[in-house]
Amino acid sequence: MRSILFIGMLISVNSFGQWKSFVVGVKGDTLNCVDSRGHKQGKWVVRYNEVRGEPGFEEEGVYKNDKKEGAWRRYTLIGDLVAVENMRWGNKDGLSQYFNGLGEVLREEQWKAINPDKLYDTVDVEDVDNPDHYKKVIVKNEGAGIKHGHWTYYDPVTGFITKEENYTLGTLEGKKKILSNATAVSAEKKVAKPKEVMDFEKKNAGKKKIKIRDGSTGF
Repeated sequence: MRSILFIGMLISVNSFGQWKSFVVGVKGDTLNCVDSRGHKQGKWVVRYNEVRGEPGFEEEGVYKNDKKEGAWRRYTLIGDLVAVENMRWGNKDGLSQYFNGLGEVLREEQWKAINPDKLYDTVDVEDVDNPDHYKKVIVKNEGAGIKHGHWTYYDPVTGFITKEENYTLGTLEGKKKILSNATAVSAEKKVAKPKEVMDFEKKNAGKKKIKIRDGSTGF
């Protein structure tokens, strides 16, 4: 069990230099700082109470210029760790882990954050056909982290892996392969043209094509 409750004291900017407001934690450290521009800075601890049946939680981490940065930890209201999410520019970036009430890992995710100051960003992506070789891919900034990397799901009882997924810039690997395989199978099952038709096409190759009315209503 772990409690991250703190003693709240709002201080004016005049009494503490650069901060518009902050709170003093139980250990005497300065938390929840807001600068003169209204931006959150430094270490923050925030409590969210239960709302409409959704369980409440507490989270702690660091803000940099009003955006979450680095490792953010989430706890139940009784102090059990349930998530560790790595953040960059306010979005998930790198490894995120999720736990049950006993501290056992339920899921591990990999994410890629995009620089919010850019409409498009360039990301190095490993070439699946040439390991350890990378190519640059231009990605549009959608304002959120992108699924990118290996995802692993665990059985909470045994700890065994129940499912694994790989994402490349938001696309689940395997879907593309399935589609290409389906196309290949479809091509293999395609009925060959009769010899007479092939001879006709060969004989008339290069000649002006004549539109034949086939009963369709399209133009």
